[in-house]
Amino acid sequence: MEEGQGRQGLCSSRCSQSHVQHTRRAPGFTQRDSQAVAILSGPSGDAIVQVRPHQAALLNRATFGRAVENAREDSQWFQLGPEEVFFLCRALKCIAVESESKKLVSEPELWDLLSSASELFPEMYKAYEHLRLKNWVVRSGLQYGANFVAYRHHPALVHSEFAIIVVPEDEMFGARCGRMKVWSDLLCALRASGSVAKTLLVLTICGRSCCDLRSSDCLEQLTVQERTITRWIPHQCCEQQDKPRGEESSNRESEEQEHTREGVV
Repeated sequence: MEEGQGRQGLCSSRCSQSHVQHTRRAPGFTQRDSQAVAILSGPSGDAIVQVRPHQAALLNRATFGRAVENAREDSQWFQLGPEEVFFLCRALKCIAVESESKKLVSEPELWDLLSSASELFPEMYKAYEHLRLKNWVVRSGLQYGANFVAYRHHPALVHSEFAIIVVPEDEMFGARCGRMKVWSDLLCALRASGSVAKTLLVLTICGRSCCDLRSSDCLEQLTVQERTITRWIPHQCCEQQDKPRGEESSNRESEEQEHTREGVV
């Protein structure tokens, strides 16, 4: 098995277009816009947001959320995941968030609500933000046995390149640090990602001992380490090593045949 540090092209900022900048620079997509208010729905941390047609086009272009069928033509509803809600609120500051009781939720309150809904939220959001800020389109990887999948461009244009598993590390995460430390877990993840033509990307989330996960301030103290993991198949390596020799021998044989033909003539 071969493990390598994520290369520069993996999460570089040299993608063709910045999906983040489309939303950040868009006129009319501000917190004061009454149409850009996300409403938390249920205990999972998901939210729904009603937007105008031009805002819906921006969300589609930047690949945030999933459109919900709506009979009205002057507005459209989108369902957002917990990471998307907090990213649009904190990083891009382009939506406001309300509770189910229609009360405006501040950023600290939103962090508390989402962390209470899922114990894994701090590390999952850090991984999501890390990839999004490097211009990768990040979607749920549940159907591939991963936490996320990453696209280089819009999902309508390309397939996802990476199946992403988030691994917290350090005492602050408690028992959640045990994932991917057993060979069977690693092999299952490799098999699953390989069967759908994706590279397994493991994001290790580390933090300082003084980091308090109960506050969103911890995001400044958390770091992300990237590792791509691929299977090492011995017979394929042997074939690759033997291939140049085979080509050389075939070239020699063809030269000998040409030389023989010239002698016959």
